Amino acid sequence: MYYYPYRQDWASLIEVLDQSLYAEKMVCSMTTQLFHIPTTQNLKGNPEMHEHLVPASYHRVTAIGSAERLQNGEYHDSIIATLISCVNSALREDQEVMKWLQVMRDNAPNEFKPFIQNSISWQQQTEQSMSAAQQLLRQIGFETQNQNSQYAY
Repeated sequence: MYYYPYRQDWASLIEVLDQSLYAEKMVCSMTTQLFHIPTTQNLKGNPEMHEHLVPASYHRVTAIGSAERLQNGEYHDSIIATLISCVNSALREDQEVMKWLQVMRDNAPNEFKPFIQNSISWQQQTEQSMSAAQQLLRQIGFETQNQNSQYAY
């Protein structure tokens, strides 16, 4: 474990990552609820969407944990690599989540379309916040594209 000789303020990054995770929690809660409603329990696209939502959530949690460790003074290149990789991986999974949310909306009974549209709005917020995190990492001076694939999973 290494510690910074100086402290970088990671608070802004943690804030946008927290915003992304908050919106993600809403998407998770709302779309999982659909499995427990007889009319939507077999809604086309929901299982496929969850195949991407689960890793997207994992990557958000891991990114926040990495940023919090950095904020607390811990430092190692592998923490930075983990943070960047998880931000990139979450954004990649988000593309599939959005694709399947749209399939869900298009196949939902009419009375559930507004509910799923609300889930899509939450998903848009989670993506916008994660994109803001990626931009903040660039502003700090980290390359967020073309990361070594050994860190991504």
